[in-house]
Amino acid sequence: MSAVAPILEVRGVTLQYKTRDHLVTATYRIDFQVFPADRFVVLGPSGCGKSTLLKAVGGYMAPVEGEIRLKDRIVTRPGPDRMMVFQEFDQLLPWKTVKENVMFALTASGRLVGRAAEDKALEYIAKVNLTRFADSFPHTLSGGMKQRVAIARGMAMEPDVLLMDEPFAALDALTRRKMQDELLQLWDDTHFTVLFVTHSIPEAIKIGSRILLLSPHPGQVKAELNSLPREHGDPAQAQALERRIHDMLFADTVENEEEHPHA
Repeated sequence: MSAVAPILEVRGVTLQYKTRDHLVTATYRIDFQVFPADRFVVLGPSGCGKSTLLKAVGGYMAPVEGEIRLKDRIVTRPGPDRMMVFQEFDQLLPWKTVKENVMFALTASGRLVGRAAEDKALEYIAKVNLTRFADSFPHTLSGGMKQRVAIARGMAMEPDVLLMDEPFAALDALTRRKMQDELLQLWDDTHFTVLFVTHSIPEAIKIGSRILLLSPHPGQVKAELNSLPREHGDPAQAQALERRIHDMLFADTVENEEEHPHA
């Protein structure tokens, strides 16, 4: 891995935000690197700052300490090189069709216009298996279908990194599993780079080729798991890895070490 330059680097990043009564430290001196075609998962309990970290990578807030670099350029603002998919279903424009929603990001950014934008939108709508719904409006779609549109919109921009903030958390269990499978199938087709945030250990194991474990508030790096297998054919192995991650997440001391599981 060291022979390939990282596409994204988070170096000693501390993030804070203000509430009415307090200054909250969300993360403390976070370090990690994301490489091209990584399925990099940030895993941690609620309140560990993982979503705040994703917003900072997206350019929506600045670190109070450290820096975030994309292709060796410091991130200072949002940009089309980092597209985000949120948990909420209402991230689509309700007055636009599926095709128009996917086209909107392309045309608003100036990336493509006219027929070129339409063709690109239809290409990615097909990749998420929604071609026959291209002219449908969001209110006619299920939650899983809306998330597919959001993924298609993000991927149509062909960003350097696709940022996904617990995108399947609001779905029922069966739909969530189906969306995880579809995301992996989509990755097989294009090998895009994804930075995926979740608090679900099974989801992290399924999605991630690498997993960063964050401690409870404030988020600090507890461990990094690399070279994770795509499939766990032996259920006992998967359960053992899940228990191991749980124990690391909730250990009292910050280990900040790199792990290489052989499950």
